[in-house]
Amino acid sequence: MNLGRTVFSQLLDFLPTYQFQVCVDRYQGDRYVKEFSCWDQFLCLAFAQLTYRESLRDIEACLRSQRAKLYHMGFRGRISRNTLAHANHRRDWRIFADFARVLVAQARQMYRDEPFTVELDRAVYALDSTTIDLCLSLFPWAQFRRRKSAIKVHTLLDLRGSIPTNVYVTSGAVHDVRILDQVRLEAGAFYLLDRGYLDFARLYVVKQSCAFFITRAKHNTQFWRRDWRPVRRSSGVRSDQTIQLTGPRTAQLYPDPLRRIHYFDAQKDMRLIFLTNNFHLPALTIADLYRTRWDVELFFRWIKQHLHIRSFFGTSENAVKTQIWVAITVYLLVAIIKKQFRLEISLYKILQILSITIFNKTPLLQGFSQVADNFEDADPRTQLNLFHL
Repeated sequence: MNLGRTVFSQLLDFLPTYQFQVCVDRYQGDRYVKEFSCWDQFLCLAFAQLTYRESLRDIEACLRSQRAKLYHMGFRGRISRNTLAHANHRRDWRIFADFARVLVAQARQMYRDEPFTVELDRAVYALDSTTIDLCLSLFPWAQFRRRKSAIKVHTLLDLRGSIPTNVYVTSGAVHDVRILDQVRLEAGAFYLLDRGYLDFARLYVVKQSCAFFITRAKHNTQFWRRDWRPVRRSSGVRSDQTIQLTGPRTAQLYPDPLRRIHYFDAQKDMRLIFLTNNFHLPALTIADLYRTRWDVELFFRWIKQHLHIRSFFGTSENAVKTQIWVAITVYLLVAIIKKQFRLEISLYKILQILSITIFNKTPLLQGFSQVADNFEDADPRTQLNLFHL
């Protein structure tokens, strides 16, 4: 029951506050803290994500304008721009990373029966990264090139529900393939990788972990054909072969056979060559699985458009990672609300509704009850140019 609570305070009911305190105690986040706790810091940053705040001064002004409601929204400390900036700089970002992983486990449990494009009873993950450009003078710790800074957000996405199971934030100079060393491989799961992760030594580790990978071959991959299987060319599959690598180094790095599938995508007029260590699924299913890897690109586009991660409230590495992990937490919170209330509207519309009702004292579900999702979101590329009218 609502009982006159704000929408923001009702959102907190979906967050396991005890688990948050466990994460805080793990890294002694509230040690020597008198007023502004880690929970207050998290609420400020979550509020900024939900309402599209642009700066610390913006957060301070908006929250102070609603001073009478802050206590009932969960805030206990005094909201100050300097205090929040100091907390972002000093308090360990791993507090918010560990808390996000708690929500990851909760969201994955809720979405475990979510329908998937390919009929498969195994977990399917897509690993990819997106680059966020930064100013070199403000972010010297993330130097990417001589006159440029950047960070990479590497994400392992569970494609059943588009849940980010883990996120790795690194400097832009870190190559994508090195993140494979940090991924905890799950036996029996499929990992969809683009050509940036084509490292046969690391792929052999995936194979030895009893997991499956699907990636794209490079044009200069040296091999000889050991066997072949008949294919139905009308499906788009041109060949299905068992190969052995013959390169001077690759033959040693990956000594076992590989499966090579040649697929022609008629819609995009593209020829794709897949490499996998799975010899049981039909060749067309392998191609369809790799096509679902595009969901991770959609995830990156979504969080860049609808969450505040392209500009940052602080310039230190700790502040940047803290903000990214809080943004991931807000994404997971919206996904949990969508599943909990069985909403048919998109995550984008849920976020938009929350942004304008955050201070309202109405039942949380009431804001979504009169919204239909039977029309497409507006494409900004189709908007008229104001100066051409």
